Amino acid sequence: MKNLFLVSVAIGIFSGTTLLVKAQPAVNLEKISHTRKSKKSLKFIDGIEIKSRTSTLEDQPPFNNAKTASTLADNEAVSGIESFTGLQFKYAQLLNIDVELITNKTLFTEIEKWWGTRYRYGGATEQGIDCSAYTSTLIHQVYDLVIARTSRDQYDECIKLDKEDIQQGDLVFFKTRRGVSHVGLYLGNGYFTHASTSIGVTISNLSETYWSHKYIGCGRINTAAVLQ
Repeated sequence: MKNLFLVSVAIGIFSGTTLLVKAQPAVNLEKISHTRKSKKSLKFIDGIEIKSRTSTLEDQPPFNNAKTASTLADNEAVSGIESFTGLQFKYAQLLNIDVELITNKTLFTEIEKWWGTRYRYGGATEQGIDCSAYTSTLIHQVYDLVIARTSRDQYDECIKLDKEDIQQGDLVFFKTRRGVSHVGLYLGNGYFTHASTSIGVTISNLSETYWSHKYIGCGRINTAAVLQ
């Protein structure tokens, strides 16, 4: 019996070993099969190329020309704005126009010189000046022309204009008393500079109620006449 038991155990051991030996190759084949399947599943889409993360200047996208041009234009605009003077900004604001339209710096420098000078009938100095002396001074200093001294004579010398044709440097005339009695120099956008009897040298607008009611005409200096 003892020998029979040993034989049985021996048969069982050899039988188990055989099973293990036979099972092992199957497990290994399964692993190999799984590995091969995994490798086959790594497919790349046609047309896509994998590159390293290191980039060069050649890899960079080209400049956006439109954006670059816009940036340059903005920089030029800022540079242009910085080139204007405080005087130009001041009078652009007073006339309610773009600063680049203030081009006659000599004119506005002369106006600034006289700004606030009190009105004095018959006066022609910085201590006091009347309207016609002021316009004749501006015309002489800015345009190098000599015109008549009084507002009435300035009106007679001018080439008469329609109101819509008036330009900077033309004269505007008013009837504040009998006949032509007040004159100013037109600047643009409805504004004119003059020596006001109440506040001195200033800027007013033709659309203001008082001046629109007193307005009687405008004219351009007749250079042919004044240069004779």
